[in-house]
Amino acid sequence: MLANLYNQILYEPIYNFLVFLYNNLPIHDLGIVIIILTILVRIILFPLSQKSIKSQMKMAGHKDQIKEIQTKFKNKEEQSRELMKFYKENKINPFSGCLPLIIQFPIIIALYRVFINVLSAKDGLISPMCLGIIDLSQKSPVLAILAGVSQFFASRMATKRTVAMPQPGVSDKAAETQKNMTRSMNYFLPIITVFIAWSLPAGLAFYWVISTLLGLVQDYYLYKKYGKNQKNG
Repeated sequence: MLANLYNQILYEPIYNFLVFLYNNLPIHDLGIVIIILTILVRIILFPLSQKSIKSQMKMAGHKDQIKEIQTKFKNKEEQSRELMKFYKENKINPFSGCLPLIIQFPIIIALYRVFINVLSAKDGLISPMCLGIIDLSQKSPVLAILAGVSQFFASRMATKRTVAMPQPGVSDKAAETQKNMTRSMNYFLPIITVFIAWSLPAGLAFYWVISTLLGLVQDYYLYKKYGKNQKNG
């Protein structure tokens, strides 16, 4: 039942929209369709990303006050109570960063299934060629490496953001360990990305590159915007 609901809400609409775009664009090109579809997904999720980053930048702007509360209240329950009170007074949602990830995950799974089914289809209704150059149904080491490179820059941006964020309820030693682990992910995630993309059809690596690049541009814009607001405020 849940699988049917999932198909009706996400998989089928995405699949049908992809086919609609392919059939109605002046150029029947799967690469262009993937780019348009990725942009639309980013636009739909933009309000959530905006809210998340705005809240994160607010937290970063109040890190001294948060640190002060942590120092003043050593008891975990009391510290949590005071922190929640502080967040409420300053209209900060400490959990807002999780929401875009939670919502994106089922969409990514649906996109993955759609691309796999489209790229593995042998009916000839959709050509897997991108700009007449790349066969998106085949493996592409070049796109796999590009996916890893784009993931490296995305991880670096995420690390800078995490290091600047206060870590409520975490000791200084634990926070430092957490930051070191986050830094090590700068290299681990891109390698894993290349490894996975190398074994999948190029269309999925292509989607990953486009989505990651769009995410980098979006995050750079939002961090610059709300970072400036924090300084001015």
